[in-house]
Amino acid sequence: MKRTDLEHIIRAAGSIADSAELVVIGSQALLATFPDPPSELTVSVEADIYPADAPEKADIIDGSIGEKSPFHETFGYYAHGVGPETAVLPRNWRARLVRLQNENTRGYAGQCLSPPDLAVSKLAAGREKDLDFVSGLLRHRLLQPEQVEALLPELNAAQLELVRLRLALCRLRVMAP
Repeated sequence: MKRTDLEHIIRAAGSIADSAELVVIGSQALLATFPDPPSELTVSVEADIYPADAPEKADIIDGSIGEKSPFHETFGYYAHGVGPETAVLPRNWRARLVRLQNENTRGYAGQCLSPPDLAVSKLAAGREKDLDFVSGLLRHRLLQPEQVEALLPELNAAQLELVRLRLALCRLRVMAP
């Protein structure tokens, strides 16, 4: 996905949900901070998104411009309507959101996860593709391990889970030259 694709999704989702502010919590949130990141970080064709003022309208977005919709078939990318509970995030993540709003979004705003919050979310998910994503962020120096480490205590997680996340981050740090 390219930044212009994410802008298109924000514009379409905002119009469909009649919501000026949308929250982008998936990997493509990175495009708000880094408009042209390395291609390995933009392989996803979906943007995880929900209306900030009415998360329940995510289903309308998913049904209208989601996977296998005419929108997806036409453009090759789509919106995945999700809820706020989809991602495990550190406290105060909303204060670090990166706003994506320009003429391409036609007044609608994408409130996108910051790279450190995105990395914490991906570490918490723990899937191989998520760990590969964080590894790419580190390898391309779009993120410093210390930025992620600093947010781990802000998770509402048991001590054992925090240890697992720190170990995963350490492994990724070693893998990224």
